Amino acid sequence: MIPLHDDNPTTITPLLTVAFIAACVLVFLWQMSLGARGFEAAVFRLGVIPATLLGGKSLPPELALVPPGLTVFTSMFLHGGWMHLIGNMLYLWIFGNNIEDAMGHVRFVIFYLLCGVAAVFAQALPNVDSTIPMIGASGAISGVLGAYLLLFPRAHVLVLIPLGFYMRTMRLPAMVVLGFWFVLQLINSALADSSQGGVAFGAHIGGFIAGLVLLPLFKRRDVRLFAPGRRR
Repeated sequence: MIPLHDDNPTTITPLLTVAFIAACVLVFLWQMSLGARGFEAAVFRLGVIPATLLGGKSLPPELALVPPGLTVFTSMFLHGGWMHLIGNMLYLWIFGNNIEDAMGHVRFVIFYLLCGVAAVFAQALPNVDSTIPMIGASGAISGVLGAYLLLFPRAHVLVLIPLGFYMRTMRLPAMVVLGFWFVLQLINSALADSSQGGVAFGAHIGGFIAGLVLLPLFKRRDVRLFAPGRRR
């Protein structure tokens, strides 16, 4: 299911959601400007590598641009391709504005980054010897999805469902869309070979759970859980 938009308007302008999207797009354009070899070097320099973050390994001097701990944050703004970027930004745009609305700007930034950190360690801790760089905003965005599920499970989301050559749109409750997404992450994580590159499903799961846990600490007091969602 590909989400297109929800029916849950906000009461504030989602400045930080837009800022995160703009930052990711600008960083990706910078990556593209480096050429193929420079693109790959940027991924190793600024992506999270479990072996350097937790395993005591070091990058070659020509690739060691920032301390390993800082890559936990720089990696959130890198992407591996246009579809990687577009998919992440679509989810952030649809669901992030409501979470920023429910928290306020400052708390949303802290929440987003903490979910991203949790996602990194969820992926890295089981694979501390891995030398495969991890990049992308999907771990932090997964936290946003977890928070949305707790806040607006009954809000409706318009989704596009590919059925072979046929496309169908449907309006489904957020609990169905996000619950289905999370189950897919669990299944794919169980089937994935962690020694190979690909999608960091462990990061998605860790970020999502972090969003569920952290939401009650970051939402405004007047925002209640399991709300039906606002109507336009």
